[in-house]
Amino acid sequence: MDIVFSAIGLLIAVTIHEFSHALTADRLGDPTPRAMGRLTLNPLAHLDPLGTLMIFIAHFGWGKPVPIDPYNFKNPRRDEILVSLAGPTSNFIFMIAISLIIRFIPMSIFSYVLYTFAITNLYLGVFNLLPIPPLDGSKVFLNLMSVEKSYEWQKAFDRYGFFIVAACLFLPVGGSNIISLIVTPIVQFLSNLFF
Repeated sequence: MDIVFSAIGLLIAVTIHEFSHALTADRLGDPTPRAMGRLTLNPLAHLDPLGTLMIFIAHFGWGKPVPIDPYNFKNPRRDEILVSLAGPTSNFIFMIAISLIIRFIPMSIFSYVLYTFAITNLYLGVFNLLPIPPLDGSKVFLNLMSVEKSYEWQKAFDRYGFFIVAACLFLPVGGSNIISLIVTPIVQFLSNLFF
């Protein structure tokens, strides 16, 4: 049953995350997400087939990246940072909202389901802030450095990004993986603050 709740929670979290990217880009002047049908809370618009399959196989997955065109922004570097941060921020806001609801309802299967949804959002938000391509944190990282350095790093990210993420997720390290060793302590610390 935990697997079902986690999978549903991740589908909701991914939808909120990707919709927030699309909404922020749209508000900052980029019509690309709207034109591509991504300005919606319909999960089908945001699901990546392999990412969705991985939710059920590995209890971890991802959404289809929201296409943006930074040239439509007034301040491309700043606005791309804002769009990148919108996804994780929405997951944190959703988690905080759920934690407040849980405080006012009795312990039950419903509160447990809400807790599972909250923790899933927390994991997704923290994970996406890692400065590893193609995660949101890598886009923030690139836009905070000089244009020249950003270009050099982007070339490396484009060439090796997928392999870096795959290695961090699937290479065993101390009975876990690199991502879990980084993300889990942060999630545990934050969940202790809110629950």
